[in-house]
Amino acid sequence: MRTSAVLSGYSREKLTHPCPCGYLSDPVHPCICAPIAIHRYRSRISGPLLDRIDIHIEVPSVKYRELADRVDAESSAAIAARVEQSREIQLERYRGTKIHCNAQMTPRFIKKHCELDAAGNRMLELVTDRLGFSARTYNRILKVARTVADLSGSKNIHEQHIAEAIQYRSLDRKAS
Repeated sequence: MRTSAVLSGYSREKLTHPCPCGYLSDPVHPCICAPIAIHRYRSRISGPLLDRIDIHIEVPSVKYRELADRVDAESSAAIAARVEQSREIQLERYRGTKIHCNAQMTPRFIKKHCELDAAGNRMLELVTDRLGFSARTYNRILKVARTVADLSGSKNIHEQHIAEAIQYRSLDRKAS
């Protein structure tokens, strides 16, 4: 299993293991690391650096049966079309500014374009207080939620968009 981290404004990925042996949470291979070793390994990535990463998720290994399954899933072409449509929405939203995509939003633009419904606001407040998110992490979640809403074709950010954006912050959840 690997954790993928995508830095805002960058197209490159940094892959890192979830623990020194690389098998933490792996259903096939047992992790042999002591909790203190996992903590020491993860503490090498500082909180301020993690705050600057928009998305970090665990990507589990895939079993053969899942790879060989012929169930129809959303095609790559359909996904690419949704992404392209989302990018067009963002280009239109920021037309006439120096911003081209949601990841580049400044706090002023976040306030303008990331208004939450009541349920989303409650959820973000609860999670932020419980996990002790920094202001930077809070803003990253809003930017990702704005993108999730764009991908789903929604003009507004709703609770499910906030929930999905929070799910993309797995290292924040495990740090506590």
